[in-house]
Amino acid sequence: MLDVLTLVTGVAALLLGGWCGWSASRDQPTKDWHFIGMAVVSVLALVQLVVGVVQLSRGEKPEQGTTIFVAYLLGALACVPVAGFMSLAERTRWGSVTVAAGGVVLAVLEVRLYDIWGG
Repeated sequence: MLDVLTLVTGVAALLLGGWCGWSASRDQPTKDWHFIGMAVVSVLALVQLVVGVVQLSRGEKPEQGTTIFVAYLLGALACVPVAGFMSLAERTRWGSVTVAAGGVVLAVLEVRLYDIWGG
């Protein structure tokens, strides 16, 4: 795995989580700008998925197993978009809380992906 990409994705997810947490503390729902931020973080997770699959196809293997690695990659890809869709259903501050939680979960998944790969 590319350590820099994992770090950038994790930091971006934490920034998104903090931003949406700030909006929730001000009693605001998710706004269009939040969805742009979610799109950026989701694209980073998609790039990470592609890089991971390419490395697996080259014969590189994660230390803790390919199956769990791919499962975590897919979970990381789905985490923020699912939180974004859930925030659309809840157009109160709790929608922002949901996205903030999704950002924190993605950051934790990034740490775990690093560990699974052998970091």
